[in-house]
Amino acid sequence: MTAAGPSDRGTCFRLPVRVYYEDTDAGGVVYYANYLKYLERARTEWLRAAGWGQTALASDRGLLFAVRSIELDYRAPARLDDALEVEARINGLGRARIDFAHRVLREGEALCTGRVRVACLDAATFRPRPLPDDMKEVFAGGD
Repeated sequence: MTAAGPSDRGTCFRLPVRVYYEDTDAGGVVYYANYLKYLERARTEWLRAAGWGQTALASDRGLLFAVRSIELDYRAPARLDDALEVEARINGLGRARIDFAHRVLREGEALCTGRVRVACLDAATFRPRPLPDDMKEVFAGGD
């Protein structure tokens, strides 16, 4: 796993992923919905690399992240045993949201690109809540 932290402005987090049989459809290519799993894993591991595991965020800080919207563009198929790289990069921040830009690559070729908007929610009420200042500072590229 190549971990470019959230504060590494101009860089992105990269997660290696291998395509397994379970990821493919009857045609031997990655089933379209499985790309969503790859993107989720990249965002989760990116947060973990920054020191914020999802479980600890919920229990210690009372916050969750939930996908609000997603847009994907499928460009070429990934196939069984392909070695992929999933990129996650912050593309924008709001009071209670993070916008991510994603790419799924095979040997540098973009197979899938996407944009994901993630909402910051209160773990008890599932209502939007502002991103904590320390997290927002790191996400924005501060020290």
